Amino acid sequence: MKLGNRRLHPDKGDASLVIEQNNVSGRVSYWYGGAHQSVADAHGISLADYIHAIYWFLRQTRARDVLMIGCGGGTLANMLHRDGANITIVDIDPRSFELARRYFHLPGSVTTHVADGAEFLRRTRGRYDAIVLDAYNGGDFPDVFKKPAYLSSVKTHLIGANAIYLENMLVDDDEDRAPDNRVRLLQTIWPEVRLLDCDGWVDRNAVIAAGAVRGLRKPKLLMPPSRGVKKLERELDSLRFRRLRN
Repeated sequence: MKLGNRRLHPDKGDASLVIEQNNVSGRVSYWYGGAHQSVADAHGISLADYIHAIYWFLRQTRARDVLMIGCGGGTLANMLHRDGANITIVDIDPRSFELARRYFHLPGSVTTHVADGAEFLRRTRGRYDAIVLDAYNGGDFPDVFKKPAYLSSVKTHLIGANAIYLENMLVDDDEDRAPDNRVRLLQTIWPEVRLLDCDGWVDRNAVIAAGAVRGLRKPKLLMPPSRGVKKLERELDSLRFRRLRN
């Protein structure tokens, strides 16, 4: 355990799940399988730049009904709920919702479903202003999210002129072509797709946006956390919409 940190959730049945709180700042971090799932201040406001970038895009498009596939700590849902948005979260692991509510202030009024996200879309009649995919398995999207059928299903569940689809994309480094290839796949479904990235960093997060994205502006910090504001502002300022690489 790191100096000054207190382990909040020692899961004796799964040593790969760790939640820690910094005793000084109140910062709460959530790891699972060695991957960093969420990090937030003591009030559940994210300290991750890509979460604030997605939040900015959703605010820009004025999304009110949002479907999130993948829960993590639920920080994005918590932030959107504060703005009065209607949030539905789908996650295949029921523990995610318990942990998000217990340690990251996910409101009990947020609708949650324990299900595979692609299967949920196949059977729901719900329509949304925005759909957000933030679900990884071993550093990659589960195979079901790589299929054009999944993306076509997403598009049929989006409504309105400002409807938008957003993905969190893990990027190894500048040589990693996974985000570029993912954008090309999305371009088979949507005519407008943009990639928000930050060259020069390793093990980073990029955001892919499809749908009503032509007018999207570069993210700024709209909901400051109680700590780390300057750092977040610098990180958001370093993000750029970039062209695809061959």
